[in-house]
Amino acid sequence: MVYSKAYFIGIGGIGMSALARFCKAKGLDVSGYDRTRSELTAALEVEGIRVHYECRPEELPQGVEETLVVYTPAVSEDFPELVQARAKGYRVIKRSKMLGEVTRGETCLAVAGTHGKTTTSTLIAHMLTESGIGCSAFLGGISKNYRTNMLVSGTPLVVAEADEFDRSFLQLHPAIAAITSMDADHLDIYGSLESVQEAFREFASQVSETLILKYSLPIDQSCTPAKIFTYHYDDERADFHGSNFRLDSEGHYTYDLVYPAGVLTDIKVGTIGWVNVENSIAALAVCLCYGMDAQKARHAIASFEGAVRRLDVHVNRPGLCYIDDYAHHPKELQSAISSVRQVFPGRKITGIFQPHLYTRTRDFAPEFASALSALDSLILLDIYPAREEPIEGVDSSIIFNSVTCGEKVLLHKEELLPYLEASKESLDVLMTLGAGDIDRFINPIREMLEK
Repeated sequence: MVYSKAYFIGIGGIGMSALARFCKAKGLDVSGYDRTRSELTAALEVEGIRVHYECRPEELPQGVEETLVVYTPAVSEDFPELVQARAKGYRVIKRSKMLGEVTRGETCLAVAGTHGKTTTSTLIAHMLTESGIGCSAFLGGISKNYRTNMLVSGTPLVVAEADEFDRSFLQLHPAIAAITSMDADHLDIYGSLESVQEAFREFASQVSETLILKYSLPIDQSCTPAKIFTYHYDDERADFHGSNFRLDSEGHYTYDLVYPAGVLTDIKVGTIGWVNVENSIAALAVCLCYGMDAQKARHAIASFEGAVRRLDVHVNRPGLCYIDDYAHHPKELQSAISSVRQVFPGRKITGIFQPHLYTRTRDFAPEFASALSALDSLILLDIYPAREEPIEGVDSSIIFNSVTCGEKVLLHKEELLPYLEASKESLDVLMTLGAGDIDRFINPIREMLEK
């Protein structure tokens, strides 16, 4: 990298902060803007990265030629800092382009998918690190093992979460990649499921050596020069699949992996739920195809603590459990709720869900209602708008009215904690679900439950 300074517009985003940390690790002077303070921006500041929270174009670093400006697609094109950077002649690139440039020339292992990619890529990075191979990694979540979303090593191996939003993943050209799912999402960008799937096929065409596909995804050998292997939780037709599943009292599975080289027995998964078993099978497929020793791979899976906000257990004692998850798509909700149901059979599951984006709520309201109906009790919050303006006629009630679970209530955010306080005696298994600012409630809820 020829620059001595890097400035990030939207530095608090999970992908942006990973790149900011990478630049800092490489010796650049790093600073940036974000709209709101968060635990992540606080961590960046502790690490020596300057962050401000009001739009101030004058904060752009001195020295146009030696400064790279990186921006998130969540920032509008008329945002004054972005406009100023272009007007002054700085080199200005999107987050996805920078990730593509950083990984070019390295051996890239990437994980794409409308859901499952964060846990799977974080597990792959952990397996490579734990086994002694080592890697750099750009992750879409905070690894609980390493307390960061970015790893740096001296090896030429890079693990990258390949994000389909804004077609960002088309900047990557991996040697090995996994695709976990190809569901309709980001329809404000893609317009249709067919367009989503076509983008994933284009991504597949850029994989050079090995492509690991969730069994039955609509990609075939005509789409890619890479050798294709399939994986699945338990479908015997998949090249990599699980068998002989055993569930312990704490919600952890042990299973055997059936794969082209034979059977790898007694794999204990360090994170809970069937969905993490399937994620571990995808990660194993990637790492074994890369050449990792099978015994080291098995050991690393057992020591994996997961990613923050992915089936993240905060309280687990007799009669009371609290789990937080980032699920914000109907398929993700379905997977998270069914995983918890399987771990805690017969117990009352209460879910607090905050819908994310007006467009997503509008496009998938019936599917959200169906997924949330699998709860015993639902607390539904207002829509988190993120980058969007309100859409007339679109609010949480269009989900709420179709939910069929036994108990349900529609609340504003400020009503949540008083409601939980008043009803905490009836709580058994509690889940917070969503991708907005529902994470701000995690610590208060945990503290309330631990009293």
